[in-house]
Amino acid sequence: MEITEIDSIELKYLDMEDYQELKKAMVSSYQSMSDSYWKESHISTLLDKFKKGQVVLKVNGRLAGCALSIIVDSDLLADNHTYEEITAKYSFDSHSDDGDILYGIDIFILPEYRGMRLGRRLYDYRKELCEKLNLKGIVFGGRIPNYHKFKEELTPKEYIEKVRAKEIEDPVLNFQISNDFHPTRVLKGYLHGDTHSDEYAVMLEWNNIYYQKPSKKAATKKTVVRLGLIQWQMRPYNNVEALLQQAEYFIDAVSGYRSDFALFPEFFNAPLMALKNNLSVAESIRELATYTQEIVEQFSAFAISYNINIISGSMPEIRDGHLYNIGYLCRRDGTVERYEKLHVTPDEEKM
Repeated sequence: MEITEIDSIELKYLDMEDYQELKKAMVSSYQSMSDSYWKESHISTLLDKFKKGQVVLKVNGRLAGCALSIIVDSDLLADNHTYEEITAKYSFDSHSDDGDILYGIDIFILPEYRGMRLGRRLYDYRKELCEKLNLKGIVFGGRIPNYHKFKEELTPKEYIEKVRAKEIEDPVLNFQISNDFHPTRVLKGYLHGDTHSDEYAVMLEWNNIYYQKPSKKAATKKTVVRLGLIQWQMRPYNNVEALLQQAEYFIDAVSGYRSDFALFPEFFNAPLMALKNNLSVAESIRELATYTQEIVEQFSAFAISYNINIISGSMPEIRDGHLYNIGYLCRRDGTVERYEKLHVTPDEEKM
């Protein structure tokens, strides 16, 4: 699927009505391992024990990915552990509401939806949940599915180092490292039947810097919204693609800080008027309006790809022969909202 085909993206809690679609998705995602899907009883147990830890990502109403997790006590992670042990033989009795670590037991994006950074949304949800529940961090055993190609010549440790040095491509481990998870230990015999990883896994951690040791003192709760205010540098551009390239640079930067919004200034696209220096001011503004639709469509794609809401700043738009000053909100779920400037200036009226 291409980003341009996406009409909506929804992150929602998993429920039993999703099971058949979930089962089909798991079979498709784990083709190298036979019978690698959770039974209905497993999913039902997870939902009973920890509803907020189980989420699915839906694209145009279809299940595209999933993330499952439990809460455990960090003492369980002191020594080497296996997947069977951390899930208490798949009963999830290891889950404890009083634990201090969010443990990821499954996460995947269907093959046809990969390459669009959708997996990042699932990791971001886990990080936000970890912060909201005031847990120390996130831990999981990450597969190394390309290791079987190198196991005769490299130890797991050597393989991981070469992946980190970008000498070897491992799509799973590379993605996890790029999402701020760091390897801390090699887990031997972690997942039975994972021949592609030679049953090894990498213990990956993300630390919650906002974690506070529980206190009996009274405390207030607050909600934080992160705003990325973009200080735009006005400079000449040879074409609209160059302008969009600079815009993507800033969007990538503020999304890296997990900002909820990226805010661009008014008429940030004004340097494109220089491409038509022979026109009058009024004609140049109308020419600038011809780029607006392309910019909005690309900003919408950026919002989906970088999982951030983008406020475009106002841009000129021609409708029914009239010129309008329009701002756009490109949401990370794929929807776009426009709003017209209510009080135009005298100079704008002349245009």
